[in-house]
Amino acid sequence: MIPIPTIIFNQITFPLQVLASQVAANVLPVLGVPVLREGNVINLPAMPLEVAEACSGIRSLMSLLTLAIIYGYLMEKRLWVRWTLAIASIPITVIANDVRIVGTGLLVQYWDPQAAEGYFHASWGWIIFVVSLIMLYGLHALIRLLVPELVPEKDSRTHTDSLADPRGRRKL
Repeated sequence: MIPIPTIIFNQITFPLQVLASQVAANVLPVLGVPVLREGNVINLPAMPLEVAEACSGIRSLMSLLTLAIIYGYLMEKRLWVRWTLAIASIPITVIANDVRIVGTGLLVQYWDPQAAEGYFHASWGWIIFVVSLIMLYGLHALIRLLVPELVPEKDSRTHTDSLADPRGRRKL
């Protein structure tokens, strides 16, 4: 609810922009798209793509981290799993944002350069965020499958009710 100070925001945002553009510049040639990267600008044959501040993934990162903390608090008793979910939200967001930028580059090159702007671009961001949420849930499901929560068993022979006497009658 309190905005991150601009100095800290920029210290996080710029490295995310550069990382996203580096990943896209390395992945797109593997997928057959020639690329020339200059800073956070990816020059494609169809048009240049700028990984702007809005495309850095910082908003998705803050949102997914917050949701991971809330989800972990509400759905998990084990503290280490809560921490794992919160920390895992960082690489999940970075990878999802990289996929979004690579996908945008592929769309621009092979389909329509206008796909990098407008409604399609915005809806692609929402879709990738939902995929990030599903990945976070999948991680939690995997942890619960591999490391089930230990539930203490009650031994019916030693369990006695404080309101019952040994003969089974209730005390008044």
